[in-house]
Parts: sequence; structure tokens; C-alpha cells
Amino acid sequence: MRGLFMVGAAALLAGCVGSPSLSGTMGAPSFMSLQQMCSTQTVDYGNDAQGVYAALFDAYVANRRGRLSKDDYCAFQTSIAQRYTSQGASADPQVRNQWVAFFTEQRAKALSWRAAVDPTLRSG
Repeated sequence: MRGLFMVGAAALLAGCVGSPSLSGTMGAPSFMSLQQMCSTQTVDYGNDAQGVYAALFDAYVANRRGRLSKDDYCAFQTSIAQRYTSQGASADPQVRNQWVAFFTEQRAKALSWRAAVDPTLRSG
């Protein structure tokens, strides 16, 4: 289980390194704007906000470049919000680990979508 936690932590850290700030930067929407693309209600992700923003931003790039439909983007966003609400905010370490495992998979999915349309993410 420790290995899973380390993989999750690495994925979350990787998301922090290359992603814009939560308030947005030139050319990048804010975290709130991304959340409001699909719903007027936003989720407070606490300490996980930067990692979630990175995943949503990668999926957003894929959406903007035609790789991911808006419906699929919103389904992706909704699944993360629902899982965070039920597991990510939990104080129970086992439940929290379930969130980390789920989110690591979602982060990888978002990166693969973005890599398919963003040549800066491919080695060359």
C-alpha cells in the first residue's frame, strides 16, 4: 500500500510542477472557471486542489483541441468531484488511499488525452 501512496504522491507532485496557478495565468483559465464549465457549483478540494486543477487543465486542453468532447470532459470532472466528496475528504486513511488510487488513474488519463494533442508533452 505504501508503494501505491508513493505513486499517487509522485503523480500529484508532477501535476504541481507543470501546471498554472489556481487563479489562472495568461492563456489558462482559473480552477473555478474550469469547474464552472460543467456546473455552477464548485468543489473545495482542500490540499488536493492543485493536483485536481492539473488534471482538469490537461483534460481542458484535450477538449479545446478536439480530443475530448465537452460531455466527456464534464463526465470526467463530475467523477472526480463525486469521488473526492466521498473519499478524498475522508479522515480514514484506507478510504483516503482509495481516493489517491482513483485520482492517480484519472491524472494519467488526463495526461494521455493532452499528450495526444500537445506536442510539448511528447519526447522529440
